[in-house]
Amino acid sequence: VGKGVLDSHGKRVGMIEEVHAEEQHGEWVVTEYLIGAAALMERLSAWPIARGIVGLVVKKHEPGYKVPWDKLDLSDVKKPRLLCDVNELEKFSHP
Repeated sequence: VGKGVLDSHGKRVGMIEEVHAEEQHGEWVVTEYLIGAAALMERLSAWPIARGIVGLVVKKHEPGYKVPWDKLDLSDVKKPRLLCDVNELEKFSHP
């Protein structure tokens, strides 16, 4: 969390803001990563004060992306990289 993600061309897509995982057979398994400005809003939405401050800084029309666990190369944890085109990712926005 907090690392910038690059696309396959080296262009910055956004930062990893949240990691989703689920329990499978007694182990926690990462299912997807949320990246981008909307993902930051999603992560902080439970804290009304933080949401207000971040809302002033983050443009509401900036999308977030849901990145399936197998579409993010974390072999260099300092420089995560998409394994697909950003256009293949599901976009989302925060109200």
